[in-house]
Amino acid sequence: MPKMKRNSSAKKRFEVTGTGKIKRKHAYKRHILTKKTTKRKRRLTHATLVSPADEKNVKLMLLS
Repeated sequence: MPKMKRNSSAKKRFEVTGTGKIKRKHAYKRHILTKKTTKRKRRLTHATLVSPADEKNVKLMLLS
């Protein structure tokens, strides 16, 4: 039986922290930025953690 491959798109989008939590970037900061306020764009710059509801699914994609 062949080896299981991890999800390639998830590899690029998520990062596991030292404590085992999963970091992600915010959406909506790629284009059409002129109509968004500076404050909103600044808030979207920083990374955040994946919500506990989605964490199990993301870990399955990363650690298969």
